Amino acid sequence: MTDVQNSRKTNLFILLCSIFLTNAILAEIIGVKIFSAEKTLGFEPVNWTFFGEYLLDFNLTAGAVIWPVVFITSDIINEYFGKKGVRKISFITAGLITYVFLIITLVTELVPADFWLEVNSQMPSGDQFDINYAFNTIFRQGLGIILGSLTAFLIGQLIDVFVFQKLRAATGSRMIWLRATGSTLVSQFIDSFVVLGIAFYVFGNWSLSQIIAVGLINYIYKFSVAVLLTPVLYVAHEAIDRYLGKDMAEKMTKDASSDRAFL
Repeated sequence: MTDVQNSRKTNLFILLCSIFLTNAILAEIIGVKIFSAEKTLGFEPVNWTFFGEYLLDFNLTAGAVIWPVVFITSDIINEYFGKKGVRKISFITAGLITYVFLIITLVTELVPADFWLEVNSQMPSGDQFDINYAFNTIFRQGLGIILGSLTAFLIGQLIDVFVFQKLRAATGSRMIWLRATGSTLVSQFIDSFVVLGIAFYVFGNWSLSQIIAVGLINYIYKFSVAVLLTPVLYVAHEAIDRYLGKDMAEKMTKDASSDRAFL
């Protein structure tokens, strides 16, 4: 492999890992906001009832909006760098997410400056506003949510890698959509329930029916987005193959499928 080819391989890995890492950490930070998908699109809430007791609408965490990008990027890394590449960036990301939460926890303990509280003491409506309370409420997350997010992230990634490799062994270089979408659908099914179970059942006070109901809504969203983003996967593959060159791209995907790939 020439120096130019090695450089392109390294640049591709850095770019894909940067996209993966940025979106994963951002999803964790913005995930504190819950939004109504129906009202955002201009519809009334569906008011579905699950198990005869729990009313549920399409309310999702803001992090779910960009989370499919993480799993698509993971599949692309898996395609060209194999499971070693995915595992490496997954553990690095988990470590950095932990670091982010630790720093946020420390920052929320800092005593706010008086002038900062004063200049931000009113909302546009004239009502009183406590910016330090708002800052802490937005950024600080409970231990259960943090543990649930990290556990679900790592389990989801490891399952995604496993299913992806099994499907690739069965399909070879064909049917990219099957191994990418199939691995995402399986891993996200587990992810959707693990994070809620740890955060709100083990550490919280949700009932099992609430966990199942909310988990189903999150999975329906992720399932739908994974299918809709399938064309994006093919566009990304085409662009990467052109960047690497046909021969190098084929060699990398072959090495990835035989577990010889990485840098």
